[in-house]
Amino acid sequence: MTLFPGVALVTGAASGIGRATAISFALEGCRRIAISDINLTGLHETAKYLKEVSSDVDILVNQVDTQEEAQIEDMVQATVAKFGRVDYAVNCAGVGGTRERSTDLTAKQFDFVTNINYRGVWLSSRFELAQMLKQEPLPTHDGRAGNRGAIVNIASQLGIVSTNNAPVYCASKAAVISMTKSDAIDYSKENIRINCVCPGIVDTPMTQGESGFTKALETSIAIAPMNRRGTPQEIADACLFLCSSKASFVQGHAMVIDGGYTIN
Repeated sequence: MTLFPGVALVTGAASGIGRATAISFALEGCRRIAISDINLTGLHETAKYLKEVSSDVDILVNQVDTQEEAQIEDMVQATVAKFGRVDYAVNCAGVGGTRERSTDLTAKQFDFVTNINYRGVWLSSRFELAQMLKQEPLPTHDGRAGNRGAIVNIASQLGIVSTNNAPVYCASKAAVISMTKSDAIDYSKENIRINCVCPGIVDTPMTQGESGFTKALETSIAIAPMNRRGTPQEIADACLFLCSSKASFVQGHAMVIDGGYTIN
């Protein structure tokens, strides 16, 4: 029996961690997957990969700007209209922003990062929770008591420790961690699990190129004992574990996956 007999919803699924997570759900036997992102071309590429690894997977593609509340609500409603429920939600949509001190940032730059990394994750989780409250648990892989749903939010190692010239990014990811813990307390009595993953530097489009955000990464990689970037698959593996019934007693956890960066 698959660990994932229910419905998966993955935001930020056009590339990177979101794409790897969606593909991993299909590889692990989930047959109903909703994917969303603002990048429609990337979403269709992800959908193609899903079909390549699982010919019988049923896919829903939603183009969503997570700065827009109505679009997030429509995403969840469309998923329920097609599949009947939402069991595993992984909120991956995020941005890096610019590398500047606070006095060099504009309020517009602050709002852009905060609105996607924190507000967008909060809105996504809010609508996902509202649906999960309406549904009953699915059977589990070994007969243990199941949950009505599981949510995994993508935070960052920089929500735990900070770095220079990234006040808004660090604060937005710290907010996701704190929100996750608070929601975990509030919805435990309704049998819904909410956790987050805190990746280190992962080889994704956001950490590639010549932007100010990416130029400072090599020093950070060298600080970590494992001295390398993570892969999107390594983060996806953690997301699937936290969504699965094998993590049925894991609640409000911020799982750090950073090659040892935060322990050094």
